[in-house]
Amino acid sequence: MSSSTSSVSSYNSKKPEKKAPKFSIIIPSFNRADELMELLNSLQELRFPPVQFEVIVSDDGSVDNTEELIKEKIPRSKFELIYITQKNQGPGAARNAGMQKARGDFFIFVDSDVTMPTIWLTNIDKMISEENADAFGGPDTYRDDFPALLKAINYSMTSFITTGGLRGKKGKKLAKFYPRSFNMGLSRTLWKKIGGFGGLRHGQDIEFSHRIIKSGAKVVFVSDAPVYHKRRTNLRRFYRQVFNWGVARINLYKIDEAMLEPLHAAPAAVTLLAISVVVLSFFFQPFYYLLSAGIFLAVAVMIFSMIDAYRMYNIIKPSLLLPLVMPAQIFGYGLGFIYNFIRRVVLNKDEKIGFRKSYYK
Repeated sequence: MSSSTSSVSSYNSKKPEKKAPKFSIIIPSFNRADELMELLNSLQELRFPPVQFEVIVSDDGSVDNTEELIKEKIPRSKFELIYITQKNQGPGAARNAGMQKARGDFFIFVDSDVTMPTIWLTNIDKMISEENADAFGGPDTYRDDFPALLKAINYSMTSFITTGGLRGKKGKKLAKFYPRSFNMGLSRTLWKKIGGFGGLRHGQDIEFSHRIIKSGAKVVFVSDAPVYHKRRTNLRRFYRQVFNWGVARINLYKIDEAMLEPLHAAPAAVTLLAISVVVLSFFFQPFYYLLSAGIFLAVAVMIFSMIDAYRMYNIIKPSLLLPLVMPAQIFGYGLGFIYNFIRRVVLNKDEKIGFRKSYYK
């Protein structure tokens, strides 16, 4: 299942090699130099022995100044910092290249657009040691200095009301828990058993997690090891991202039907229902009343969410953006799901990727 990782070159100034670390933190990246610097600075502040982890930046063919900045940072790094690069193949291939280079007993994946609290790795280490875990997943959240739009997106992504409920967490039964690549890891032993990331451009971490779970591995959710996820910087990018997730869910279903649960179709059902009621309300009076009731319910849910977001952030701006962000998430995912369901399930066509431009944005 692993993607090709040929033609990989690397740079690491710390020679000769030291004793293998316990953890290898692998970061796929493509033209994200500024974010990488913020992430690496965050890793420098971890309250965890630097000799026990290495950091591998797996560059997927960037054409910005990523390589230059990383090479400047390597000599000043507290931990072993390794830079590898390959021709552009997507984040899965970049993660696979990172695992091939890694020397640790346990691999951890984070995205380039995150930072983490100082106790992040300490809490991961504690949980997997106490539970003798083969793999883990952790949550994502926000920093107080995030702009209002990112806080609104964070609320929508993590709220029980929206598709945040699809992400699944330990202790909740609405959806199976799948570790996600913004904050997940597995042991070297398990990697050798199940292989690397597959070729999907979107949803590859779910497919990877699905193989982890099917292998019988012990997977834990480390609730006190969050990453601060910057996500998308504008509403258009956010819409394109969630549309791709809807497309990806059908691609995952075509690989293994177990990766599609009833709850995953909920945004599509809401989208179909909303479109049908709006259209039929022009021709049949009962649907006009149904539309009115639906609008009333939607407004009530939105008001509740806005109040809840204000309670969370103690500022009003994120709440005022929710009437844009939450519909973008629900209808974006729903439309992507419907589009690819018709294409792949009804018409039995080949895999569809969705929006193609920059899989890292």
